[in-house]
Amino acid sequence: MMAEVHDLLQEHGRQHVLQLDMDRRVVDAAAAYLTDEDAGLGFMYSGWAQAPLPHKKQPDSAPWQVRTDRVTLLVEPGRRTLPNGELQWIGVPYGSRARLILLYLQTEALRTQSREIELGKSLRDWLKKMNISPGGKTIADVREQALRITRCRLTFEVQQAGKSALVQQLIVDKALFTEDGEDSSGGQLLARTKLSETFYDQLRRHPVPIQESAIRAISKHSMALDIYCWLAYRLHVLQKDTPITWKGLHAQFGAGVKRLDHFRDTFCAQLNLALAVYPEAVVKLSAVGLTLVPSPPPVEPKRTVVTFPRSR
Repeated sequence: MMAEVHDLLQEHGRQHVLQLDMDRRVVDAAAAYLTDEDAGLGFMYSGWAQAPLPHKKQPDSAPWQVRTDRVTLLVEPGRRTLPNGELQWIGVPYGSRARLILLYLQTEALRTQSREIELGKSLRDWLKKMNISPGGKTIADVREQALRITRCRLTFEVQQAGKSALVQQLIVDKALFTEDGEDSSGGQLLARTKLSETFYDQLRRHPVPIQESAIRAISKHSMALDIYCWLAYRLHVLQKDTPITWKGLHAQFGAGVKRLDHFRDTFCAQLNLALAVYPEAVVKLSAVGLTLVPSPPPVEPKRTVVTFPRSR
């Protein structure tokens, strides 16, 4: 179906395809992607492609956990001291804006080959580029997610080749905003931040290249972003068709959805959005789950080479 949407858009244009019986969100995402001439390259740590953040706000004191056959992610919320001396839970980051902020930090770190990352105008411009208008409630939401990212602690446990690797880390060593006031809407964007050494090291070792034009077209849909990044990570390294059960998909992408049938409907809709911006991807849906078919990566391999200076 998705190949058909892309072919129709290229042959007849968006207005014609919108008159057909197709999901408007999918058509709009595919059209935005196909007409986007900004071929920017982004990067993210592979751990996020296997175990994502929550899509919706969780209780501020609650940790977030995702467990799959290969990866376990634990995100522990941070706390801060209020002016009266009380401790306040901050809560774990969630939703599309947290993902976009993290994507910016990771992309800039690899682009500049430095843990030090410019914020200020750079982050505001990038968020605007990702279809997030930096004003009013939007920037307050960005501040809140930045605070959650700054305060939280990650634990990734990865099972590979019969061995277990445990990585415990903060994401950043420096805040993104000053923390003026008693709520997350206070504070000003700082000039710079700094990724933690452990997180930066893992990012350098295990980056996943993605297309910024694809992210831009689905920037408001957190599950579609997760699915796109997962497909970008997995499809091009497969040697054969690989089935994934609905139960397995639910464990990875639907930790906040209790009923499997509700998750299945949501996942299918979000999968279509992800495929709308990844034309090379081939997947097959069935009653028992999803089959991943070996496919080209969304970014040509020659564009993903990043040369790092030798450690001293």
